[in-house]
Amino acid sequence: MSPRRVALLCTLLLPALASAQRVTVPVDVGVGPAAYMFFGPVFDDQPIHTGVKVSVEAVLDKQWLSKNPRAIPSRYRKYARSMSEVRISPSLLIPDSLIISPKLRNTGMYGVTWKPLELGVPLSEGPARLSVGGGLLLTYAYLHSETLADTHFLRPGAEVGVDLELRLSKNFLVSLGWESALYVPQELGGWGLPDRVRDGIFHVGQAYLQFHVRFPYTTHL
Repeated sequence: MSPRRVALLCTLLLPALASAQRVTVPVDVGVGPAAYMFFGPVFDDQPIHTGVKVSVEAVLDKQWLSKNPRAIPSRYRKYARSMSEVRISPSLLIPDSLIISPKLRNTGMYGVTWKPLELGVPLSEGPARLSVGGGLLLTYAYLHSETLADTHFLRPGAEVGVDLELRLSKNFLVSLGWESALYVPQELGGWGLPDRVRDGIFHVGQAYLQFHVRFPYTTHL
């Protein structure tokens, strides 16, 4: 199954599900601590900032897809039969992560990241699920500091990452992972491009640990 077909199927599932009367889907809600590394002057000033990683997804596994064939357009059902899982976020407004890093030394930071488009490819199945993925994102963060210029960081970007999900029971899971995000560079203290990429904010690394709860949810999707 190619990533292109996966993305196409995910796109087509949304209007198909929207036309259903009532559908029960497994919903996965994950939340946990995250550590952010803003490489460049911010990293030199303070290597790690803290926050929260958030995820809310409908998890359509092989069993669900086989029991709900009418939710998939007939010409794409053969693709669905070859897939092990499809995950769909119910809203673009749900943030991917929150930056909550009080000023403990010289610099504090608060912000939010949205991820409007994401595609993941599982490398293994079972109780331990390893996956790689990437996506597009948008981040706003306010940096206030005694050693750096106060900055309203607002930039689009793209990220790649790896995630290891461990199923401890049917309804409780734990995941940990790493994501690297590359942004259009922004200077500190302003909205423009820095004279040198290294002098601004351009690369943010995120390490996270999430605790997941899954439960059935019946609704008009």
